[in-house]
Amino acid sequence: MVRLILSLLALFIGIHLSAQEPKVKLKKKDRKRDIELVTSEGNIVLRLYDSTPLHRDNFLRLVKTKYYDSILFHRVIKNFMIQAGDPESKRAEAGKPLGNGGLGYLIPAEFRSSLFHKKGVLAAARTGDNVNPEKKSSATQFYIVQGRTFTDKELDSVEVARLKGYKLPPAHREVYKTTGGTPQLDQNYTVFGEVVSGLEVVDKIAGTTTIKEPPARDRPLADVRIISARLVKRKR
Repeated sequence: MVRLILSLLALFIGIHLSAQEPKVKLKKKDRKRDIELVTSEGNIVLRLYDSTPLHRDNFLRLVKTKYYDSILFHRVIKNFMIQAGDPESKRAEAGKPLGNGGLGYLIPAEFRSSLFHKKGVLAAARTGDNVNPEKKSSATQFYIVQGRTFTDKELDSVEVARLKGYKLPPAHREVYKTTGGTPQLDQNYTVFGEVVSGLEVVDKIAGTTTIKEPPARDRPLADVRIISARLVKRKR
């Protein structure tokens, strides 16, 4: 998991210095819509949480301004997560290291005790605690959890070694033992939505062959692209 910390720590290196928050107004109905990511591997439908309004509204604005159209999933780690949001990936040549692009503002952390890193959740990437003690989120870079299942013994170890004594609620532990996820990230990265359709697409992307060595490690060998992202009417 050190690899994730290091990769997330690199997210803001080279980030634009001036804030570029999207200047688009949200309508009330926008917050009641889902988001469809049309990718080169299939479609993923996301539902944003009302309990994390700062992240919800920011993501909606980015989608409405077409920010994510043509962006790559530039970092993929099987049994962990798939990550996107770097605008430099839109026209990146094969093998180029990615993950440093974005917009010049941060989103305050919105940790909620009810939200955790089960399989299929949408969460915000960020820099490490040493430069970001408030755990603020990247404005643009996000990841979708694939994760894996854990035993009680493994979850006990995660609580001690990674969560610094934070106790996973029994209901969350049960999900991690059956459905899976990434419990080591709980209460450290803001979870702000989840996949409601297309989880098989997440699995497909997570299984793609990636570059194994630095500096472009974990980038898919064949581009996996978000062709478009749009607001859609909720089906349920």
